[in-house]
Parts: sequence; C-alpha cells; structure tokens
Amino acid sequence: MRSQEQLQFILEVDKLKSVLRQSLLTDGSRRENSAEHSWHIAVMAATFAEYAAEPVDLSRVLKMLLLHDVVEIDAGDTYAYDDAGNNTREEREQAAAERIFGLLPGDQAADFRQLWDDFEAQASADARYAAALDRLQPLLLNFHSGGKTWMQHGITSEQVVERMTPIQSGAPALWNIVVEVVGEAVRKGWLKQAR
Repeated sequence: MRSQEQLQFILEVDKLKSVLRQSLLTDGSRRENSAEHSWHIAVMAATFAEYAAEPVDLSRVLKMLLLHDVVEIDAGDTYAYDDAGNNTREEREQAAAERIFGLLPGDQAADFRQLWDDFEAQASADARYAAALDRLQPLLLNFHSGGKTWMQHGITSEQVVERMTPIQSGAPALWNIVVEVVGEAVRKGWLKQAR
C-alpha cells in the first residue's frame, strides 16, 4: 500500500535527527544534527532567494535541501576536511540513497532520487544555489561559535575558501560574506594561514 511505503520512509528519515555534524550551534552549546542543518539551509534558501545566480524554482530547491543529507542515516556525516572519509563518501552515499529512497513508492523514489542526484552533481541552477547554501551555513556556524571546530582540526583559511567555491557559482552575491568571515577568523586566530 502506497501510504505504508511513505510512512516507512517518514519514520526512517527521523533517524537523521541522530546524525551529529562537526559544526556547533552558534551558541557553542552542542553539535548540530543533520536534520537541523537541513531545516536551517531550507530557511536560508527562502531568505536569500534573491541572491541566486540564476532564476530558481524555490519549491524544488527546498525539497532538494530537505532531502540532500538523508543518506547520512546510513553513510554518516563525513567531515568536509576529512580526506580519508571523503575518499569513500560517494560510494557510501550512493548505496544509502538506493536503500532509503527505495523505501518510497516507485514514482516518489525516482523523483526524490533525481533531486538528490541533481544536488550531488550541481547540474541545475536549483542545485547550484542549494549547494551554495549548504557551504555557507557551516561557515556561519563555525564563525559564530568562535571557530572552535576549525581550531580543533587545524583548518586553514585556504581550505575554507576552497570549500566555499560553490557559492561563487550558486550565489555569487553572497561571496562577500565568505571574504569577511574568513578574514575576521584569520585576524582572531581561529583559522591558520597555510602560506
């Protein structure tokens, strides 16, 4: 029965609330979970829509952002600066996407999977805008929680700038935020400079 398959998916994605990310909440009190991250960037997408590089379908962007990290239920959250973890991330996430979206009725499974695949490939204007926000949000959390996770992992300003490059294609008008945040984080000693 269709509704039972949908219900199974809904109960499965609740597990995203238990997947902890490296980023701390802005008050520094605890680590953010992946469900909170998805909600936060969906709010950002609605707020910053006027800064998208190209016209976007906001409804599609919001769906994409709400679904983009459900694979972390199986694959876990791979820290952006973890080279070893990122070597196996794609394989783990592809398997997770197959299983988790496969819980849905065929038409919804195909639709949700297409949104996820588009996000991963950044193949459309919607996906590029969504990816820009997915990069901007942890930058803001890291900065407003005093750079704790950057310092904990010895992250450099060059690593952060490289990680933020999707903002230049998805929401270039927001790039000035990256420049300001990274510059201030370097001045405060929260980010090292490699050069």
